[in-house]
Amino acid sequence: MSARVTVPESDTGEVIGDLNSKRARIHGMTPGDNGKTTIEVEVPQAEMLRYATELRSQTQGWGTYTIQFDHYDEVPAQLVQRIVDAKEEAEARA
Repeated sequence: MSARVTVPESDTGEVIGDLNSKRARIHGMTPGDNGKTTIEVEVPQAEMLRYATELRSQTQGWGTYTIQFDHYDEVPAQLVQRIVDAKEEAEARA
């Protein structure tokens, strides 16, 4: 997914750290004249499912974001086994 995250300048570092933990690729930051910074990133959709709540918590409700589909990409090798194990576990319970 391609995302634009707009946050107060004081929260930029914390938000970038959080995005990095979500396997995001940061493409750039644009400081605004209103004390806010816009961060442009690519991030897996699975990592953004609860992002609205997380962003509000990090920015005391001042952060906003937009997101749109950008492209498909391979799942990292370390996550493939976790996904396969979860599927097999779900099938065993059924």
